[in-house]
Formats: sequence, structure tokens, C-alpha cells
Amino acid sequence: MRTCLWVFVVVLVFGLGDGKRAEQRVRTERISGSAGDVLEDDPVGRLKVYVYELPSKYNKKLLQKDPRCLTHMFAAEIFMHRFLLSSPVRTLNPDEADWFYTPIYPTCDLTPMGLPLPFKSPRMMRSAIQLISSNWPYWNRTEGADHFFVVPHDFGACFHYQEEKAVERGILPLLQRATLVQTFGQRNHARQIPLDNPRSIFVYFRGLFYDVNNDPEGGYYARGARAAVWENFKNNPLFDISTDHPKTYYEDMQRAIFCLCPLGWAPWSPRLVEAVVFGCIPVIIADDIVLPFADAIPWEEIGVFVAEEDVPNLDTILTSIPPEVILRKQRLLANPSMKRAMLFPQPAQPGDAFHQILNGLARKLPHDRTVYLKPGQNILNWTAGPVGDLKPW
Repeated sequence: MRTCLWVFVVVLVFGLGDGKRAEQRVRTERISGSAGDVLEDDPVGRLKVYVYELPSKYNKKLLQKDPRCLTHMFAAEIFMHRFLLSSPVRTLNPDEADWFYTPIYPTCDLTPMGLPLPFKSPRMMRSAIQLISSNWPYWNRTEGADHFFVVPHDFGACFHYQEEKAVERGILPLLQRATLVQTFGQRNHARQIPLDNPRSIFVYFRGLFYDVNNDPEGGYYARGARAAVWENFKNNPLFDISTDHPKTYYEDMQRAIFCLCPLGWAPWSPRLVEAVVFGCIPVIIADDIVLPFADAIPWEEIGVFVAEEDVPNLDTILTSIPPEVILRKQRLLANPSMKRAMLFPQPAQPGDAFHQILNGLARKLPHDRTVYLKPGQNILNWTAGPVGDLKPW
């Protein structure tokens, strides 16, 4: 059984309002060592990306059909495409490219309730790969080893929203040599409150504890971690937790010391980014999470990691953290470069999430000569995978 693996990048498309001026009044601390240097890298001049020109049915027409794709949580696939079209790293000469990008929007297939469905994505992806491999020579020389794809959704290129079934499916066979960027993004326009406002909430969380439609007992959803939070701390005065999502959600995060970031159906959560942006110490409860920009953001220094089995001890764990440790985490979180690295601003800015993705790609260069295939050599199996994935798109 193939394991579903992915490159995990968490980003938020965000408008920060008046936060910049307030941020300058907060004492900050520069990220020390190599992480701080990496965070401030500039990818321009370090790589060149060729953007395939695909028929609009793979991208623009999907968006025209359903403009909601611009605002759902996986919209980063659209914004990454737009960014690359005008980026100085783009080259119009494919022969000088280090990387090749295929602009498709595999999650722009929404239910009436606005939830993205991944079930047509494998056929769409196969169709796009067949197109580029037939019309350009670059895919065939490496079978995708110098190509990257933005593959949002819960389990990326495994194309299912439930972990067990995603793991069973594995990565789409045709993508197993490519670099996969799993990412999600939202467009929100939140105005930051003054950052010298006292943090009067000790622990904050808003979200589901039980998925009553798919897992009413709460044992499978979030592997029981969210249910354990609720059952153990619903009456604890230190914990401000609820299923309600108030209009003051972001303001509340800015008033909180700790923000819970538990897994849901997948290990990641938008709260991870929201916590960093609003200076709330993320409490990461997801045993197998792959954190974004791990070589640039010192997650161990800014966050608190709690094993899923230790959730019943969460109050003891958090109250035992010394005040000086909390203050240092808050100073690091106040660093503007930290916040910037997690955002997809419009337009793009130096050091933002667009640039961090490119920095990650630049650090994978040069490609090892072994990725280039010999004449007539084939590694990928074009007929592998579930029968439904092989149908025309």
C-alpha cells in the first residue's frame, strides 16, 4: 500500500488592515540562526519557472462557472497561478526553466454548500498531464521530476477527504515523481485590533468537536482529540471553547495567549496560520503533521506541541509553561517577517508565502542528473490506479 505523502504549505490570503503600524509598537525578536536567514531569502535569480499555457477548461472556465472558488479554503491554487504569471521568476523560454508549473484548479468543483469535492480531480490531472506530455517534450524527459503541482484539499494528491481512504488510494500514480505543494488559502479582510490590547483569554478555540454527520460518537473524527478537548475542558474557566464562530473571532484570537490547533479530518488546520498572524501561541495537536516552511519558521520555539493522547492533561501542560517562555514565544510571533511568510497578500510582497514556496523550490536545485530518463526509459505506469480514475475527463 502506498502511503499518501505531500509537501505541506499552509497559507492564508489576507488583508491586514491597520495592523502594520500597530505591529511596529510591539517588541519583537528576530529569528536567530539559519531559520531567520532562510525566512528572508529572495528567490529572484535563484530559479526560473515555466508556466504551461493550458486550455481554459482546466482553470479560468472553472472559476467563471463558480466564482466561489476564489474564496473557499483551497483558493491558493488560483492565487499561485496568478502570482506566477507576473512573477520575475517566470520564463517564457522552457529550455532555460528549472521548474515547470501546470496551472489547473483541481478543487474548483464545489457542492451547493460550497464544499470542494476531490473525486473528479484524478481524471482532470491525468488529462492535463496527457496534454503537456503530448505537446511539450519536458514532461517525458523526467516523467515529472522537474514539475510541481499545487494540489489543495485535505490529503493533496491522494484525492479523498477521509484519511483512511486517502492512504488507501495513495498519491495519483502519474504524480509520484513530481513535487506536490499542498496548500490552502482564504481571502479574509480582518482589521487587527491594537496589538497592545491585553491578552485576557488563556486558551481559545472555535470549531467542531464532533462531526455529527460522519462520526457522531467522535472517536474517528480528529482521532478523538477534539472530543477529548470538549469533554475535559468545557467547564474549565481557563478554556474559552465553543462551536460558535462569532464575528469577533479574529479579535478574540488577538486577545488569547494560546490558540488550540487540533487536527480534524486531516492534520492541518487554518487555525495554525490564523494563530501566527494574530500573535496567539499555536497549540498543535496533530501527531503526524508536516509543518509549513519548517526550515524557515522555528515551530518548536513559537508553538506548543501536545500529543493527541495527552489532551486530557492540556490544562496542566499549558499552566506549567514559565511566563518568560510565553513572552519569548510572543516576541517571536510579533516578528513581521514571520507573519508575512504565512500570507498570500494581494499584490504579492517580498518574503510572503508566494516567495517562501519559491524559496523551497530553489533549495531543491539543482536537479540530480538521475531524474533525467534515458531514451526509451519509462518509470510511471499510465494504467495504474482505480478504474474510475482512468475514465476521460
